Amino acid sequence: MPQHQSVRRIAALHLGVYLLVSNAIAQEKPFRPEAGKFPPLEKAHSYRGELIFVDHANRRGSIRIDGNGRFRFAGPSPFALLPYGLVRYHGASADLRDIPLGTVMHVKAFLPPEPKISSVPVLPSDNRLKKYGYAGTGVAPAENHVYLLEDGPSHCKRLGLVWKLQEVELKENAGMIVARREPKAGIGQIHEETFSVDATTRFWRGRERLGITDLMNEKIWPKNGKKDLNDQIVSLGITWKPTSNGVFKRFHVCDVWLDELAIERAAQIQNETHKAFIKSRWMPGWVDKVEYGKFGRAKVTVSLFGGMDDSLYADFKKGQKAMLASSENTLKHWAGGTAGTAQMASKGTLLEVSKTNKRVPLGSSGIQVSLETDLVTEGFRPGKVIRIRPESWPLLEVPREEYINHKTDGIEKRFPSPAIFPKY
Repeated sequence: MPQHQSVRRIAALHLGVYLLVSNAIAQEKPFRPEAGKFPPLEKAHSYRGELIFVDHANRRGSIRIDGNGRFRFAGPSPFALLPYGLVRYHGASADLRDIPLGTVMHVKAFLPPEPKISSVPVLPSDNRLKKYGYAGTGVAPAENHVYLLEDGPSHCKRLGLVWKLQEVELKENAGMIVARREPKAGIGQIHEETFSVDATTRFWRGRERLGITDLMNEKIWPKNGKKDLNDQIVSLGITWKPTSNGVFKRFHVCDVWLDELAIERAAQIQNETHKAFIKSRWMPGWVDKVEYGKFGRAKVTVSLFGGMDDSLYADFKKGQKAMLASSENTLKHWAGGTAGTAQMASKGTLLEVSKTNKRVPLGSSGIQVSLETDLVTEGFRPGKVIRIRPESWPLLEVPREEYINHKTDGIEKRFPSPAIFPKY
């Protein structure tokens, strides 16, 4: 076939793919969650991109989104985690502070539930259809309130996917690797992609951490040239690096987990990190109802947010003492002057701990607890976000950037304000 015909066919194919993607995006209806209700995951807008900025104290950041254009031209797109939004890293629960910048993340997000108090810029609801120069469309969606933020291994684990290595080509400790992602069950869509690898790529085998030269010395990978990798099943951590030779988008493999033990170990380490974090910051949830009694007493029933390790929920036991504190939609504690969370919290006894047998939406644990207290604050109203601590957890004070002083801070005086995010 003449070269000019081949070029026309490739251009036509790209145009066809572009139209299919554009039509699919256009048919999705932007969804705005209601305060106090867990939204359906199937109504979330999906995208992926490189994590490039994190404001962990306010549970927000920026992602360079992989649209239908040239990746490096995409400006950082701000996002905020919903109060019940989940972060997953290495197949386990995480906080934003755990995710290295540059990690490629998969996102499920909605329009802001309450635009007036959004901690990131509010965009027109159809903004994902807008073209941003060479970056293309889909790189700045109005759906910037995140329900689920997960890295590649977590994404594959949730959907039952695996990567199979096809071949590698190396020269001077760097090169390309071809991998195919497909369902473990063997039925479903297959996605093949070419990644870069180099001396910075980490390889995990059992309890070992290896480098690319270790694989070469063991003659598993060639020092130079190509080698067929025979569909070796692995888990891949993916990031992005600027590329040369006019390549506008090629993702980079930063981690390769070579066996199940290595994968399980990474998840276990991350899980322990997150468990310690939640115990120091208290379990988040929201108020379902308040039953007022005499002399200022009340029974406050709350739903605990989901996505945590089972052992954390097991610490909430009937008859145990607990502390309940008001929180903001960023999960920041409310404080008064120099008084910390523990001083501002209401104390009481857990009267009931129940778990529904019904299927629960993402973001919910399905667990309700009721606390009887003699101190009811303004933050204990149905739909309001709270933090709760069982007596068995350590009593620690959070750092200054993670609480709100009612005299100097607040939603209307939030620092940094949404204006921190530049408009590209």
